[in-house]
Amino acid sequence: MAENDEVIIYTDGACSGNPGPGGWAAVILVNDKQIELSGGEYKTTNQRMEMTAPLEALQSITTPSRVKVFTDSAYLVNAFKQGWITKWMKNGWKTVKGDAVKNKDLWEKLWEMGEYHQVTWHKVKGHSDDELNNRCDYLARHAIPQSEDSDILPGK
Repeated sequence: MAENDEVIIYTDGACSGNPGPGGWAAVILVNDKQIELSGGEYKTTNQRMEMTAPLEALQSITTPSRVKVFTDSAYLVNAFKQGWITKWMKNGWKTVKGDAVKNKDLWEKLWEMGEYHQVTWHKVKGHSDDELNNRCDYLARHAIPQSEDSDILPGK
């Protein structure tokens, strides 16, 4: 992929119980190719899976690129579009109420990916007629490990 190619990413996360076993998925569209990624964790939360999906997809892109990320997670989109993440960083990873921001490790990595790529975040309606969002939902649900011994693990 040449530098600054435009990449489209659709993502979704799913959890069976919250917390519980969860799965994530991403569909990456670049240069007329469609690449699917998915993985899961035995003990996680839905938010972590929603965040892991775009992180894994962004990390898979090895050259700086213009990236459009589509997700049904309003929390994820709003953190970037409404500047929540910059406020959290300025406040030492504390919310306006003074609580520690959950999933700081993933937020930091997503921020780093945003520094590497030119990322724009877009909200899609989940479980509607968006074909690629529905595909991600399907992949994420099917990536949920059925037991701790499952062979479906992050990045597999």
